[in-house]
Amino acid sequence: MITFFIALAVLILGYFVYGKLVEKLFGADPQRATPATTMADGVDYVPMKPWRIFLIQFLNIAGVGPIIGAIMGAQFGTASFLWIVLGSIFAGAVHDYLAGMISLRDKGASLPEIHGTYLGNGAKQVMRAFTIILMILVGVVFVNTPATLLNAHFTQSWNPYIWIAIILAYYLIATLLPIDKVIGKIYPIFGILLLGMAVAIFVAFLIYKPEIPELWSGLQNRHPDAANNPIFPMMFISIACGAISGFHATQSPLMARCMVNEKQGRPIFYGAMITEGVVALIWAAAAAYFFGPDSVVDVTGKSGAAIVGIIANTWFTPVIATITILGVISAAVTSGDTALRSARLIIADFMHYDQKPIKNRLIVAVPMFVVTAAILVYSISDAKGFQVIWRYFAWANQVLATVTLWAISVYLAKNKGKLWYLITLIPALFMTMVTGCFLFVAKAADGGLGSVLPRPVGYGIGAAITVVGLITFLIWKKKQTKSAS
Repeated sequence: MITFFIALAVLILGYFVYGKLVEKLFGADPQRATPATTMADGVDYVPMKPWRIFLIQFLNIAGVGPIIGAIMGAQFGTASFLWIVLGSIFAGAVHDYLAGMISLRDKGASLPEIHGTYLGNGAKQVMRAFTIILMILVGVVFVNTPATLLNAHFTQSWNPYIWIAIILAYYLIATLLPIDKVIGKIYPIFGILLLGMAVAIFVAFLIYKPEIPELWSGLQNRHPDAANNPIFPMMFISIACGAISGFHATQSPLMARCMVNEKQGRPIFYGAMITEGVVALIWAAAAAYFFGPDSVVDVTGKSGAAIVGIIANTWFTPVIATITILGVISAAVTSGDTALRSARLIIADFMHYDQKPIKNRLIVAVPMFVVTAAILVYSISDAKGFQVIWRYFAWANQVLATVTLWAISVYLAKNKGKLWYLITLIPALFMTMVTGCFLFVAKAADGGLGSVLPRPVGYGIGAAITVVGLITFLIWKKKQTKSAS
């Protein structure tokens, strides 16, 4: 378990050292007015206490990603620990912080509007549609998952559509009401529950002392189907929210509209991502033991959600096990509602449609919920429907993170000079390679073209896409330098 404790310490150190550096680079100004004070509307622009905003942001971005994703990523071995730690510090937290702070400086602008400002109008139009589709897919995934878990653990005699209807009704309420009326009141409770769940597993480590693979044992691929699941790029798609996630940057504007001081940005944006990295690390370490040869339970072929139940029921008393499962359910529910709320705001922003009257909120939200419900019916009625939706959700999530990193790199190149843009350009290049390779290396069953293309060709295409991105950026940078002089 030495690797686990070292990784945990590095994550925490990353917040205080690298997080401070990124904050200094951005130039957070505590005296600068924020949209929550200059544009307060009692619905979306609502000042709130920093600790409350932190817990809401943490729950918004967490979902089941740092739990289910980390569990499935742990199958690849100790490489998953490295990705969670390095990804969280140098990619995910930087992505979340700078996207949130840029939104804060731009009247709480939604993510596609930021893309448009720094990548051009064409990118804005594409990303508006892309982001709304992703938010609806997030809503679908985070209705399906908690409904399935609730039905399996608590109401096995129920039709699953009952829970789906209940969760969708709650989502509609949370999407329409002012952010401080539902989300602002219940999210802190759920946030404490999610953190408590991670603490419980940490305590279980100390009690049971499970055999967790060490970094020095090697970075070999331990996936049971390693031949079809190379670490690169498959692990980097599997572990998304626990390292970097485009979905996070769609949530940051929600909180940017509630902050009253720019200095709150590092704990709220950077800190929430590091906290999520800690949660992902704990679940990945627990899963690594259960995937290993010393496990007391065979988890071969089990889904991530099933493994959550196995871990909880193996290590905890029935009461704590139930609380753990409820924590996973609450994590999913509290990301699904804010995903659909983000979609409403994105649509309202590009339509310039005032969201203060509830009638206007209904006009935007109702068609969106009809589409969400239709996709949900497909995901439940077709045995493979949910797996297809999850694959495209995971890939689209990482594509969004990649585009956002490119937009932030342009922002830094324009506003900070020197080579500071490298702190997001390097992650942007890496994630371009990940998402590009996935399309051409993953097998057809995982949503890629790897079944018809030799793997070296797939990697070559991914590398070519990455090189084109770099050349395009350097040409733009050269023109920018000339025009400035």
